[in-house]
This record gives sequence, structure tokens and C-alpha cells, in this order.
Amino acid sequence: MATVEAGEARTRQSPAFVIGASSLGTIFEWYDFYLYGLLATIISAQFFSGVNDTTAFILALAAFAAGFAVRPFGAILFGRIGDLVGRKNTFLVTMGIMGLSTFLVGLLPSYASIGVAAPILLVALRLLQGLALGGEYGGAATYVAEHAPEGRRGLYTSFIQTTATLGLFAALLVVIGIRTALGEAEFAAWGWRIPFLISILLLGLSLWIRLQLEESPVFREMKDAGEGSKAPLTEAFARWPNLKLVLIALVGAVAGQAVIWYAGQFYALFFLEKTLKVDGATANILIAIALALATPFFILFGWLSDRIGRKKIILAGCALAALTYFPLFGALTSAANPALAHAQANAPVIVHADPATCSVQFDPIGRTKFDKTGCDVAKSTLAKAGVPYSSEPGGTGEVTVGSRQLEVGDLSTYGKRLGEAVAEAGYPAKADPAAINKPMVVAILFILALYVTMVYGPIAALLVELFPTRIRYTSMSLPYHVGNGWFGGFLPTVAFAMVAATGDIYYGLWYPIVVALMTVIVGLLFLPETFRRRLTD
Repeated sequence: MATVEAGEARTRQSPAFVIGASSLGTIFEWYDFYLYGLLATIISAQFFSGVNDTTAFILALAAFAAGFAVRPFGAILFGRIGDLVGRKNTFLVTMGIMGLSTFLVGLLPSYASIGVAAPILLVALRLLQGLALGGEYGGAATYVAEHAPEGRRGLYTSFIQTTATLGLFAALLVVIGIRTALGEAEFAAWGWRIPFLISILLLGLSLWIRLQLEESPVFREMKDAGEGSKAPLTEAFARWPNLKLVLIALVGAVAGQAVIWYAGQFYALFFLEKTLKVDGATANILIAIALALATPFFILFGWLSDRIGRKKIILAGCALAALTYFPLFGALTSAANPALAHAQANAPVIVHADPATCSVQFDPIGRTKFDKTGCDVAKSTLAKAGVPYSSEPGGTGEVTVGSRQLEVGDLSTYGKRLGEAVAEAGYPAKADPAAINKPMVVAILFILALYVTMVYGPIAALLVELFPTRIRYTSMSLPYHVGNGWFGGFLPTVAFAMVAATGDIYYGLWYPIVVALMTVIVGLLFLPETFRRRLTD
């Protein structure tokens, strides 16, 4: 009888409505979550203006990452609720938390208005957003997968996989539109708040749509049969057979997927804007075009995973990215800021100093002045100017710019002399808009986004199929959000800190490359293939 009722439940809602309603609500949540990332440069000026520019940007990225840090806790909290009371009601709650938190970011006073309370309140709202997203994704992916017919779960859940990119794309369009209408000065002063404030309208619309949905038929069948879990956390994480699957899913699939996702979309955007000094509006437009071109491939790879399997597509994407990131980002530099690429090639900058005399160029409280040694002055000047450099031991902070060597001399004038030297060597203050090879930039960004579709398109179906219905929401949500919240979410912060510490603009790429290769190895050895499994087995 329960099976008949579940079958009837499937017919009451068309697949298109289930996918559309679930996806649209999730798009709005991703829109809310990623607005912050798109506006990180402006937010660093608004909320972290008490420190130097490099530190402010890293702190802004750290606040961005704070939302990711708590996602696993949201997964545990809302995953348990979802396995106990149902998928639908749980992601209604998470949506409400997300929408209200985003709206309030648009109302926050700046650092200039209320001082240190501003970044504290900002981080608090980011934490609420992270908790909400930790509960949302697992619910939406599980809900759609449990409505999908056998042999089509990859295709059905791939629409959920497009939501993160579509949410980012929607945020990009809103930001570009408002930025263009107001101009850069007005947008930076107050216009950046508008995308956050209009999220309250999206919240109302998405809640109304989600209220039309019924509970998942697979979950209803399980509850009618009295087979639901009374302790999903215990079953998911305190029993080794399931915990082992959770760990394999994390290290052998999600960690690599996460770093490829964030490197291919957010890190690429930050790299364009912060490192290559492409103006924010242009960087947003170029990323938006690449995402628009790549988004259909989520569906393609989801569909393909129903034919040939999830595992091989995900691991192939990780391997391709790890092998090609260095040449792709090098090509991106040449295409987006050819003057910088030319200066690097013809007048490389080298700092000669005993490492013991050099400080790490990071100042979280804004009170450190890097002016006590030649090395500190040199690296501080180069970091502030965004000039890439390498370091060699020996010396007291002398800098070689191409064939010219600058002696330290008077520390009070050393920074100015060095700034003039790198400018004379051709290092640009910003990318020349007329010199940007836009088709080539879009092509490179498209390749980076294509890797994202390979690793991300099939991942929801794989995670859903790994775990039993009674603890599915809890079990799949934790590895997904540890992977994407910690391995992926901290990628921009860690990578830019690595760049700031070394002066090498490509050094941060080692982080996603190493994690992706780890996933390839562990996934090949331990990750099971799932595409022929039945959800009710």
C-alpha cells in the first residue's frame, strides 16, 4: 500500500514542477550567498578600512569564508531535522534564514560609522547565511533525486547543480546592472547595498513557490512503513560502515570538486580583479559570459553520468584541472593584462634578503608598519602595488628589477624609489581596458568553468545514491558542506595569503591542485560507482 501511495504522490506533481520549484528556490539562496563574494573588494573598503589594502582584502575574504566555515554545522543541524520531519519543511526554514540575513547585510553601517562593530555584525550575518546554506542544498538535492525515475537521477539532479552557477550569474547580472546605472563612484559609496536589499523580494517569491511542493514520495513511503531513523546523527556518524562512506565521499569526491568549483569561478574572478587589476565591472561581465556559455554542460554531464557513471567524470575533471591550472592562469594574465605579463617576462622583480629580516606581509589589526628593514619596505611596496616578485636569500632587501638593482639606502625613501623603478619597468597600475583580449579571456574562463561542470554536474546524484533513505539528508550533507565549506570556501583566502607571503601570483594555485590530485587518488582507490543503484534498496 505504501508503495502505491508513493507512486500516486509522484503523479500529483510533474517532474518539471518539482525540478523547477526546487531549483528556483535554491538559485535565490545561492544569489544571496554569493553577493558577498562578488563585492569582496568593495566590502573590504566598507567594513575593513582600518587596515592596509592587502590585509583588508584578505580579511574580507576571511569573512566570506566564515559563511563556509559553519556550513557543516548547518548540515548536521538541518540534516537531522530533514531526516526526522521531512525534506520540504526543512528547506523552507533554511530559505527564511538566508533571505533575512542577506537583507540585513544591506542595512549594516560601515566601519567609518560604527567602527569595529561593523565587521563583527557582518561576520555574524555571514555565519547565519552559512548555517542556512548548510541545510538547504542537501534538502533540495535529496528531494529532487527522490522524485527522479531510475536511470535519470543524474539528469534530474544536474538541474540542482546549475543553481549555484545560476545564482552567481543572477548576482552578477544584478551587480552589473546597478553598477552600470549608478557609475563606479556611487556604486562603491552606497549602490552596493541594493543587491542585498532586493533579496527580500526574492525571499517572498521563493517561499511562495516552495509552499506549493509536497513531501518527497520516497521519504513518505519510508515514514508510512515505520522505517524512519530515530537517531540519524548516530546512525550516520557513529557507525563505522556509514562513517567510512562519509569520509570516502569527502576526500575521494567532494574535496576535489569543491576546489575546482571555487578556483574556476570565484578565484578566477578575484584573480582578474585583484591580481590582474581588471576593473570590477569588466571582470564581472567576462565571468558572466563564460558562465552563461558553460552552464548547459552541467546538464550534459549529469545526463552522461546516467550512461557511463558519476565517478569517472568527476575524477577526470579534477585531473584535467590539476594538470592545466598553471598554463591557463598564465594565459589569463597575458590576455587580461598583457603589460603585466610583458613586464614579468622582461623585467622580473627579485628581492634579495635574509629571510630572518622579512615579515609576513599580513597585518590583521592594521597597526604594523613594514618599515623597519629593507626587506619589509621592499615587499610591502611591491605587495601594495600588486607587483609579483620572487625572493632570494642574501642581502639586506635590495631589489633587482630586470637588469637594474636598487640599493636600500635611506629606508624613508626606499619605497618611493622602488615604486618609480617598477613603473619605469612597465608594471601597470591597472589593466588597460583597450588591451584586454576579451575573447581569449572568455575562452580561458569558459575552460575553467567547464571543469566545474564536470566535477559538479554529477556530484549530487552520487552523494544521494551513496546513503540509505533513513539517513540520506544527514549523511550526504556533511561531506558536501565540509568539502565545499572548508576545502572550497577557504580557497580564495588561503590562496591569496599564499600569494601575499611569497609574492608569486600563481603560488596560490598549488592549493587546489594538491587537493584535486588527492581526490583523484583516493577516488580511484576507494570511491564506489553508484549510478546503477536503486534509492529504495
